[in-house]
Amino acid sequence: MIVGICDDDEKIRKHLVKLVRSFTENSPVQTEDGEEQKSETAILDFVDGTELLAYEGSFDIVIMDIDMKETNGLEAAKKLRETSDAILIFVTAWKEYVFHAFDLEAFHYLLKPLDEEKFLEVLQKAFHKILVKEERKSGAFTVKTLDGFRTVKQSDIYYAENIARKIVLHTKQGSIAYYDKMIHLQEQLGSGFFRCHRGYLVSLDKVRKYDSREIELVNGDKVLLSRQKYADFVQAYMDYMVEENG
Repeated sequence: MIVGICDDDEKIRKHLVKLVRSFTENSPVQTEDGEEQKSETAILDFVDGTELLAYEGSFDIVIMDIDMKETNGLEAAKKLRETSDAILIFVTAWKEYVFHAFDLEAFHYLLKPLDEEKFLEVLQKAFHKILVKEERKSGAFTVKTLDGFRTVKQSDIYYAENIARKIVLHTKQGSIAYYDKMIHLQEQLGSGFFRCHRGYLVSLDKVRKYDSREIELVNGDKVLLSRQKYADFVQAYMDYMVEENG
C-alpha cells in the first residue's frame, strides 16, 4: 500500500508521517470477514501539489493540505482524479472548502489543529476500505477453521476435497479444513474451477494433465474424474485455456 502525504508545513508533514507509520506498525485492520490483517505500507511525503503530481507511481491513500504555496490541494486533487481513484483525506485549516473537497470524492475532511484520535479513526476506515477492495479483486475469501479465521486466495488453490461434512482446500500454503458444503464453494469460486467428481473441485489453472479417469495437478496430486463428467471437463478446460490465452 502506498500513502502520499502532502503539506508545505514541514512540522505538520513530519507529524502526519509519524502518525501513519505508527498506525501501520501497531494497528491491524479488519478485512471484510472480520480477520485482522496488517498491510506493508510505503509512506511518501511531498512539499506541495506540484511535487505530488510529479510522482510517477500510484497512490492508495493521499493525505493533503489545501492551502499550499505552489499547487494547492484542491487543484492537485482535481488533477489526480483524472487518473487515480486513491482515497483522499484533506487535513486543512480552511473549513470553507469542505464542499469543494467532496466534489472531488474526498473520503474525509479534517480540520487543523488535528484531532489525532479522529485522524486515526479515519485512517482505520480508509485502510479497511482498501483491504476489502483488494480482497474482492484478488478473489480472496475468508473461512472459519478450528484454529480461527483464514484468508485464502483463489489463485493459491489447487483443488478442494469433500471429506464427511468438511471441505479441505489444498493450497500452496498447505491444507485448510473447514465445515461447509461443496456446492457453496463451487458457486463462490466460479468458472475457473470444475466439479470433476462428487468429492473434488479442481482449479482449471492448476491442471497439469488428465485422462478419462483422473486429473493430475501441477503440485503432483491426482484426483478422480467422473466418467460422466469427462466430456464436460474437457470442454470446460479447453474454454478456460482459450480465454486465458486470448
